[in-house]
Amino acid sequence: MSAAINIAVVGLGFGEAFVPIYQAHPSVGRIALVDVSTERLARVGEMYGVESRYTSYEDMLADSTWDAVHILAPVSFHANYTLAALRAGKHVACAVPMATDLADIDEIIEAQAASGKQYMMMETSTFAREFRAVQNLLQDGSLGDLTLYKGVHIQNLDGYPPYWLGFPPMQYITHALSPALRLTGTSVKDVVAYGSGRLDEDQTGTSQNPYPTEVGLFRLDGHDLVPEVTMSFFKVARPYIEGFSVYGSKASVEWPPVEKTTPLVYELQDLDPNQADTGLRGRRSTTVELAVDDGTELLPEPLRRFVDTYEVLPANGDAPVWKSAEHGGSHPHLVHEFISAVVEGCVPTVGPVTAAEWTAPGICAHESAMNDGERVVVPQYRGRSGR
Repeated sequence: MSAAINIAVVGLGFGEAFVPIYQAHPSVGRIALVDVSTERLARVGEMYGVESRYTSYEDMLADSTWDAVHILAPVSFHANYTLAALRAGKHVACAVPMATDLADIDEIIEAQAASGKQYMMMETSTFAREFRAVQNLLQDGSLGDLTLYKGVHIQNLDGYPPYWLGFPPMQYITHALSPALRLTGTSVKDVVAYGSGRLDEDQTGTSQNPYPTEVGLFRLDGHDLVPEVTMSFFKVARPYIEGFSVYGSKASVEWPPVEKTTPLVYELQDLDPNQADTGLRGRRSTTVELAVDDGTELLPEPLRRFVDTYEVLPANGDAPVWKSAEHGGSHPHLVHEFISAVVEGCVPTVGPVTAAEWTAPGICAHESAMNDGERVVVPQYRGRSGR
């Protein structure tokens, strides 16, 4: 394979956002678009000047032009599309989650090892500017010991495509849980979870899941932190929120209640020796905004503009379009991590084993919720091929 990677972007609803980033990457050659909608293929293809277009995923896989695929199709396709691509000799980047079934996770790990190709789950939260800033605070000792973690993903899916009806919230856990696992470098040992509320009849779909919300406690392997995660897709009245708060013995960071505003840092102050005379008790904390880190120095120069709002000059001559950098500016970092892993032949940060460790706890949490909070042991994946 040449140094220039030819990649197919599969699913242009979410996937459109990645097209200009791949086009700008210095190690990417040609790009193909794959989508069942001919209208969407035409619109995105004309905007970005991409001539290679497929309505059939299988036809694209059969074309030896393409070295890699980035799967951004609906969740139900993730496992089968990943397996088909690996067995066709393609490198795979895949949106979250890796799979919704433990057997599929095992099969993907085995298929990746047999293929010799790279696999990366494109988890946005651990490549976002907010996570990078928190990670820096932990590494320089500012947070102290991690003692409490709360992950949350609340998103009302009324009006979304029908395949989301009744989707078990915990099976989409990676955005809310993975920051805790990356910060601690651990995996989940076991989980206890409960469902909260009941879906209306027209929201249940075919999954047999009755819960609009699921809440879980995750016990880690080798770390005292016990992450608490709340996942909700229906019947909760609040704007979208997807984030995490992490608390330490010296300082803490809380996710803001309103998306796209800055998290707050609380720093514990020394106990005032004269405080008892005032009638007050306990140690006080100062509050400042988190200094976020876009990490542009980690990116090739052509990708740096994609960490913030950027301009697209349509190839068809239409007026310029401004696009927002969603998910904390993570998209160019994800692209660069995946392409670098392919070019250098190294396991990406969220390789198959790490992806399994971040995905399986949610599958097990839903099992726990469906069994009235029964403790469920999570499979362990370390020692298998791929990080």
